[in-house]
Amino acid sequence: MKETKYSRAKIMIVDDDPGNIHILERILKWQGYSRIFSITRSTEAVELYRDTRPDILLLDLKMPEMNGLEVLSQLSKIEEDHYIPVLVLTAQQDRVTKLEALKAGAKDFLNKPFDIAEVLLRIDNIIETRLLHNEIRDQNKILEEKVRERTRELRETQLEIINRLGRASEYRDNETGMHIIRMSRLSARLAQALGMNAESCELILHASPMHDVGKIGIPDHILLKPGKLNDVEWEIMRMHPTMGAEMLSGGQSELLQMAELIAITHQERWDGSGYPKGLRGEEIPLEGRIVALCDVFDALTSRRAYKSAFSVEDSVSEIEKQSGKLFDPKLVDVFKSTLPDMLQIIDEFADTKHNGSGKSKLKELVEIEVIRTEDQQTASH
Repeated sequence: MKETKYSRAKIMIVDDDPGNIHILERILKWQGYSRIFSITRSTEAVELYRDTRPDILLLDLKMPEMNGLEVLSQLSKIEEDHYIPVLVLTAQQDRVTKLEALKAGAKDFLNKPFDIAEVLLRIDNIIETRLLHNEIRDQNKILEEKVRERTRELRETQLEIINRLGRASEYRDNETGMHIIRMSRLSARLAQALGMNAESCELILHASPMHDVGKIGIPDHILLKPGKLNDVEWEIMRMHPTMGAEMLSGGQSELLQMAELIAITHQERWDGSGYPKGLRGEEIPLEGRIVALCDVFDALTSRRAYKSAFSVEDSVSEIEKQSGKLFDPKLVDVFKSTLPDMLQIIDEFADTKHNGSGKSKLKELVEIEVIRTEDQQTASH
């Protein structure tokens, strides 16, 4: 028995004539092939092919029950890369038969009666082609996985940068920056409750942290002013949505485009009293309406340096008062229906749980104080 570079190749033979199979097996074993799978019933060919995944299939065309062309048709449905390494065994020499076989996926022909040298050469050629095909296929899978992994890394990096930029804007007037994490999750949950698809909810989750990025452009003496803003200062403060949208403009990704949309619309109000464009009702994009509601709710339930936290009851009451004024009434109703989930989010990402200062004060009832700057202006406009 010889040993060749293809000795470990898997060879499958389908021929209803046991004599033909015997001859081919002797030739192949003499050449050094040992992994040979043979059957005489063509109806079993597909199952054996699926089980063995041979490197070459020697297939007779003229067989009872299911002929070779029918076998090829069935194999084409299960071969995932659509490459079937078939060497047709046939005593038929007519052109029509060969064309039909080639069209069905055959790669070469082996005429009966068999010539040993021709058998081995044609088998070696197809096996070599098959193994090269498999090698290229496997390399492509490796490259595709590397591309997917690199894409995931870039996506994660992009999201991290966006999140950190959003937190940077919050750190200018918020002690922990956890506000944007809560607000973004509240927004995504509300979007889900409204029936938005998973992709849109994810976009809102990752884009909403940038809603106040324009605050980076607001001078400290205005943004950090402990008292109420005067008219001039308030006009400057009202510029932050436009500033944020300008910072985010020109983005090619859906994420940045969504972030720009939210930045420019999250201060618009249902009754038209918002800014910068004074949009009214459904003129305001849904994403902007969602973030506006969730942003204010989290601000109400959060303790800030200039105010105590509202109780949950008082926060919900305030949101209800502003339904049809500041907020879309439908969104308010849906928000209230998902309140247990919203409270869980707020509690999970509470400031005190992330700065080590003690238990969450989410449900602690405290006296309502006047909200400074933007929170105050939101409630009054």
